[in-house]
Amino acid sequence: MSSTESFNELPAHVWPRNAVRQEDGVVTIAGVPLPDLAEEFGTPLFVVDEDDFRSRCRDMADAFGGPDRVHYASKAFLCKTIANWVDEEGMSLDIASVNELGIALAAGFPAGRITAHGNNKDADFLRACVRSGVSHVVLDSAQELELLDYVAAGEAKVQDVLIRVKPGIEAHTHEFIATSHEDQKFGFSLASGSAFAAATAAVRAENLNLVGLHCHVGSQVFDAEGFKLAAERVLQLYSQIHAELGVALPELDLGGGYGIAYTADEEPLDVAAVARDLLTAVDRTAAELGITAPVVLVEPGRAIAGPSTVTVYEVGTIKDVSIEDGGTRRYVSVDGGMSDNIRPALYGSIYDARVVSRFVEGDPVASRVVGSHCESGDILINDENYPDDIRPGDLLALAATGAYCYAMSSRYNAFTRPAVVSVRAGTARLMLRRETLDDILALEV
Repeated sequence: MSSTESFNELPAHVWPRNAVRQEDGVVTIAGVPLPDLAEEFGTPLFVVDEDDFRSRCRDMADAFGGPDRVHYASKAFLCKTIANWVDEEGMSLDIASVNELGIALAAGFPAGRITAHGNNKDADFLRACVRSGVSHVVLDSAQELELLDYVAAGEAKVQDVLIRVKPGIEAHTHEFIATSHEDQKFGFSLASGSAFAAATAAVRAENLNLVGLHCHVGSQVFDAEGFKLAAERVLQLYSQIHAELGVALPELDLGGGYGIAYTADEEPLDVAAVARDLLTAVDRTAAELGITAPVVLVEPGRAIAGPSTVTVYEVGTIKDVSIEDGGTRRYVSVDGGMSDNIRPALYGSIYDARVVSRFVEGDPVASRVVGSHCESGDILINDENYPDDIRPGDLLALAATGAYCYAMSSRYNAFTRPAVVSVRAGTARLMLRRETLDDILALEV
């Protein structure tokens, strides 16, 4: 942070769309003061801006031609309330485990709008998919293809499937590498011909109906270039399938990976521009190949859930530590950490943090925000300049924590998972209660 004044600002492209710092310095989301929520529900606390989440669903639907073409990737964050919101917005849902499927079905989400992913789906998972009537199962191996055909036959059903293809593209952030990215666990290879062999097997299987191909190019992607190159390569396979198998596949699922801004100096995703470039490239490539352009499906998770949520912590111990250059670094400890946000430790992820209970006025000092776990790597903000008047009892919130934070949370050091609260029009609603010691002990036999 360059100054105390800038630290009191909330970057609009990072924080939830309904986050506002009031005249007394308190931050509200959807009209609800974060200190009030912390007092009622405790800290750490995930606070979800419902209208922000829903508006990003609509942004994606508008950009890609309708909600039926957008699948929310539930691995980012899923609970029954989230499934209800996605359903009410008319979108589809991606699940990647039998329990994610179970949560969606428990919420009453229509099985006919669910797509099942995973590289190691066993017979029980596949049977649950077939019996519930999911719209697609994404096939990831020859073994799985044979197993699903067997399971579907046992249920006297024909299951619609997509084949996951490795397009030879790895895209992250603003760069993409057009190499044979083969050494990974997902999908069938375009380069080796195994993708075409899988398509052939799926077309010939009596209890499978091949409706399209699926690919994924990376994470935190902000432009259409990687997606476009992947689509162009995969459409070559569509042309081959049409020419050699006589099958015109109606769908192309280009996966997710759409980026968000985590810090003030990052640019937000221009959803409309990316969608326009991508859909234009698909139509053009299909025309060049002489095939009908398939309907493009996308799977945003982070781009919808991520910016909608903040995590509120209470500041505890503060200490100044000597560092190698002769200076000091201030360690600001909070009452959560790697159990509720493993991403900084796992990926080196960075976040925007602000005091949300008052204005701060001190001089910037080199600081590190750390959690309360018995682990030296329990760091939430590694290296930043924060005002020196941050004190114990302040509330510090990290923005853009809606994706992969609660979903990857743990009970390390027997910490319990935080509560999750949604806010809308001045009202708070508890979505997931805080875990307790009784919940941990309930597993003991």
